[in-house]
Amino acid sequence: MVRCMHRTNIYLTDEQVALLDLRAEAEGMSRAELIRKLLDQLLHTDSDRLGADLAAIDVSFGRLVDVEIDLDRTDGARGAHLERIAHS
Repeated sequence: MVRCMHRTNIYLTDEQVALLDLRAEAEGMSRAELIRKLLDQLLHTDSDRLGADLAAIDVSFGRLVDVEIDLDRTDGARGAHLERIAHS
């Protein structure tokens, strides 16, 4: 299948170029191929994904108010930090 292609110039930061090149190399494709792939993924997804996510969070807010969750805060660096500040 032959696809019609249009040339487009964009300005990227040094960091964007570096990250694109790393990812393109990891996926075994050119920078241009990766950009087209990422654009396809973005353009073919729900355009209001953020809005849908925020609506889901809003609807779920307060749903677990009566649910008691027992969390173990004693393990790891976070648990040790919480222990220290609780007793200071």
